[in-house]
Amino acid sequence: MMKSIVRKVSLLLVLALVTAPLLSGCHGARDTVAFEVPETFDTSRQYEITFWAKNDTNKTQTNIYEKAIRGFEELYPNVTVNMRLYTDYGKIYNDVITNISTGTTPNVCITYPDHIATYMTGDNIVVPLDDLMADASYGLGGSEVLFDSPSQEEVVPEFLKECVIGSNHYALPYMRSTEACYVNKTFVEKLGYELPDVLTWDFVWEVSEAAMAKNADGTFKVNGQKVMIPFIYKSTDNMMIQMLKQKGGDYSTSAGDILIFNDTTRDLLYTVAEHAKTGAFSTFKISSYPANFLDAGQCIFAVDSTAGSTWMGSHAPLSDISADKFVEFETAVRPVPQFDTADPQMISQGPSVCIFNKDDHQEVLASWLFTSYLLTNDVQIAYAETEGYAPVTLKAQETEEYQDYLSRRGEDNSLHYDVKIDATRLLLENTDHTFVTPVFNGSASLRDAAGQMIENVAKSVRRKQTVDDAYIENLYKEVTSLYRLDSISASAGGKADLGPLPSTAKALIGGLVLVWVLIGLYVLKDFAAGKKNA
Repeated sequence: MMKSIVRKVSLLLVLALVTAPLLSGCHGARDTVAFEVPETFDTSRQYEITFWAKNDTNKTQTNIYEKAIRGFEELYPNVTVNMRLYTDYGKIYNDVITNISTGTTPNVCITYPDHIATYMTGDNIVVPLDDLMADASYGLGGSEVLFDSPSQEEVVPEFLKECVIGSNHYALPYMRSTEACYVNKTFVEKLGYELPDVLTWDFVWEVSEAAMAKNADGTFKVNGQKVMIPFIYKSTDNMMIQMLKQKGGDYSTSAGDILIFNDTTRDLLYTVAEHAKTGAFSTFKISSYPANFLDAGQCIFAVDSTAGSTWMGSHAPLSDISADKFVEFETAVRPVPQFDTADPQMISQGPSVCIFNKDDHQEVLASWLFTSYLLTNDVQIAYAETEGYAPVTLKAQETEEYQDYLSRRGEDNSLHYDVKIDATRLLLENTDHTFVTPVFNGSASLRDAAGQMIENVAKSVRRKQTVDDAYIENLYKEVTSLYRLDSISASAGGKADLGPLPSTAKALIGGLVLVWVLIGLYVLKDFAAGKKNA
């Protein structure tokens, strides 16, 4: 009798053990062993690593990636780097989240710290880089590295600090940008204003409203066209975040406490509503790319990344509009509008590179070597010259080659396009005035919510809806629900909240529970039968 019970229970335990891995594969991450830096890199073995990168339509950037891969593989012929290009950081983010649960993440990934905080859904998913950076042999500036690697001290400290989550570095900065306001200076002066070196919000709003004046035939006086949107903002999440920072308003804590729903935010939204109602203000999501309107003489203040500078201005080399739509004007590049010109605040952004952990730590070391290769002067300078990016190393910034590039501003409308170099200088000269938001599990959702509030308000007033205190309170509730902000504080310090379980996982949970119930029933039944026979 006892053998029968053991046999039946064993069979059910086997079923339970088979079911459990299926369940974990449906939701959550497969944990791996904590990474330890190998003493040596085994060059006798072959490694194949995957690199996920972002690129729009700029083929020059793609060529730079490909050249970097070729250069690295020449130095390390035992390492093959397979690149996968994406057109959007959001798509990279979504694919990484999907692949975490199946243990099929890339080796190296272009990303943002907000995203990395969510990638850390299980133990040892993303590799902390502190030990790697400091390793005497293979770290930054390491003795065994086969290329001219910058030392840790040669990475811009402000940019490196942005890659810290908790107490560890989980990424290396790759390129940095900030936001700039690209201004049609010709139109500003035509309206009777003098363009200041640092814009204020009051100045931008005042000029924007003045630009709404029309002729008798319905065309706008400032441009003689039927279309004029004086002020267009590309990334409204950055708009809200920077306005709050400049105002000293609350946003969040590093622990994940959501503080954005406050009176300062309310006042800012009322201002947005006021100018969206007149048509003086719009956003990318409502109207389209600011550059398209700026270049056609249909916008005066276009806020976009410094990395978008080659789309801006009368002679923009990458503009999307047809040649006959261009309007000749003088383009000025200014920091984003400020509330306090004596203490300017602008957001720091731009891609970083993280490494995903694998069971083979030699493979991770190969991934690290390729990642640090992206910080070499050749890669940094070449990529920075394609857009209004700044190299993330002092080593690259201070080279004669890069300084010569900056000094040749305006020599042509391609490599030395004046607006692009002005945008780059804006960041280089204001690095001390840049900031980043706290990073935690859910911080990406909070960022989206910040922009969504501006978008909703702008759309509502265009639809003749009333924006008042009741509207704002309801808006706060809507975005809290939409982005699940009420659950962020509780989960920020732990594993990432990947959302509700899929139906397959729920079914497996039900099956697993049923298995254990059956185990109990078999044990009780056999126990009762044995007792009866006794």
